[in-house]
Order: sequence, then structure tokens, then C-alpha cells
Amino acid sequence: MILDFALVSTTVASAITIAIVLVLTIAIIGQRTIIENRKETISHRTVLFMYMVLFVMLALATITILMLWGYDVTDYVERLVTDLVSILEGSVPRLVGTLVAIFITMVIYKVVKISLFKLSKLPGQNERRKKTIAKITLSIAKYVLVIVALLAVLGVWGVNVAPALAGLGILGLVIGLGAQKFINDLISGFFIVFEHHFDVGDWVEIGGFMGEVIDIGLKTTKVKNFRGEIKIFNNGSIDPVSNFSRTESLAIVDFGIAYKEDIAKTIDVLTQELPALVGENENLREVPRVLGVTDLASSSVNLRVAAKVASMTQWGVERLLRQRIKEILVKHNIEIPFPQVVVHGVTPPKNTP
Repeated sequence: MILDFALVSTTVASAITIAIVLVLTIAIIGQRTIIENRKETISHRTVLFMYMVLFVMLALATITILMLWGYDVTDYVERLVTDLVSILEGSVPRLVGTLVAIFITMVIYKVVKISLFKLSKLPGQNERRKKTIAKITLSIAKYVLVIVALLAVLGVWGVNVAPALAGLGILGLVIGLGAQKFINDLISGFFIVFEHHFDVGDWVEIGGFMGEVIDIGLKTTKVKNFRGEIKIFNNGSIDPVSNFSRTESLAIVDFGIAYKEDIAKTIDVLTQELPALVGENENLREVPRVLGVTDLASSSVNLRVAAKVASMTQWGVERLLRQRIKEILVKHNIEIPFPQVVVHGVTPPKNTP
């Protein structure tokens, strides 16, 4: 049995419309609730399928409501299809040209991206440098390809590109005059990269913030510290900067022994035992050296041990050195003092009668 929408009364049409709106509202709320509650486990395909189902429901509901209230949807769709076919028939060459321009742009971008990625992964020296140059080059190539593709598409659709290029030049001049700080950031970013101030993966300190450089752009630089905090610096404001990755770091450990212990014996014992750490920790670049006495403290004679280590690994090596020094001193019965306070008792005078 087919429902004749022309015979539906206003009351029935209103009731059906309200029912359709309620069903759609429940469906939208239900979809949002499901996605929100399962956002960590739900797959992208499931989300896409749910949105497609909701879109179909909205389309059918819209058509049904229009037909309920007397609109001739069939005639409207037929006219829309006819007009669309006419437009497409007249625009097929332009659409094909647009698709070809977009396809070629995407292919060139993918080729450039893959080539730069492989180049940055080639074994050899200056791996960080190659990675930095690859990121900058890919960023520049992306913007250039987008601009060229846009101009190509405009040309396909009959737009005169020459005035557009002139307009872009004038617009660029206006923007340059009004955005001097932006231009300063770009110029500073250019010199940071090509003068090799630092690379992606280097440990730096900028404005008191120390961390690893995770991204370098022509305008900004991103630095991530030990806590996982990421700070973004405008390249024009990076002054001064300390780079800790260009040279080896130095691990330094100070410790104390009792005054009664033989300093020469302690130094000799440590000199014999500490070389074993080189094979235990790959970050050590040399045998730890006992530099000698650094301080005559109130309750101890302080000595210092130092060793060159890989860049930014000194903290872990220092922890290992402290542990091994403690074990060596205990093994050879060398006392490690701790603060002591000597209290002298005073006998109170006897009360005289």
C-alpha cells in the first residue's frame, strides 16, 4: 500500500514531522554518545559508517517531510539532475584538467617527500643535519606546489593568471610592510638552518628552557624538555641559544672520605677499579679519572671523579659513578663519613649550704 501524501491532513503531517524530528534527534544524540564513550577504541571505519547512516537518515527525513507538506520533490530532483548533467557536459574538459593538475601535484609531493625521507635516513655523518634540511625543504615544496597547482586550476577554468600573479606580488608587498616581525622570523629561520646553529635532535637551551629540538620551521622552532612540555619559539626571538649536542658532555661526581683515610690509597684503588665501567656503559667516552682533592670539609676530605660522556648523558653516568664509588669504598673498607656533632657534658656545680 502506497501512502498518498496529497491526502494527508495537516494534523497527521504535523504528527509525522514531529516523530521524524524526534527520531533524528535521538539518533544524533545516540551517535555522539557512542563515539564519545568509545573514542579510544572505536575504529575510523565504524565512525565513517555511522556518519553515512546518519546522512542517509537525514536525506530520507528531509524528502519525507517535504512530500508531507505538498512539495513536489520528484520534479525538483528531475530538474536538478537535468541541470547538473548540462553543467557537467559543458565542464568535462575543465574538470578533467583540474583533476589532472591535482593528481600531478600530489604525485610530485609524494615523490619529493619519499626522496627527502630516504635522503635523511642515509647512513653517515650529519644525520641530524640531513633530517633538518629535509623537513625545511619539504615544507617549502608543499607551499610552492599548492600555489602552482592553484594557479594551474585557475588557468584551466579560464581565469587570467597574469593579473593574479601581479595581485599576489602587490599583496605580498603590503603584507611585508605590515608584518615585519613575521618576515624577521622567516629570515632568522633561514639563517638558523643554513648557518647550522642547531638541528632536529639537538639539545639546546633557549631563554632558560632546556630541551630537545623536535621541529624547525622557517618561522618557529619547537623544543621538548624532559617533562614532555613543548615550547614554541619564534625564530626571530631565539637569542642567545646554547647548543649542548656539538661536543661531548662531562660527568662530575664529588664524594668525601674520612680524615683518617689514606688519600693516595683511595685514589689508587679508584684508578684500578673504575676502568671496568667503560665496558658497562656505552655512553662513557673515556676511563673515569680521579682529579684529586677538591675540598677539606668540616667532617670529610672531598675528592672528585670526572669522565667525558656522550652528549646529554651525564646525569645517568653520574648516578652510575656514585653507585660504583660507594661499592668500591665499602669493598676496601674506606670510611665514608657523615656529619657528626660532639656534645661535651658539663657537670653543674654542687650547691653549697
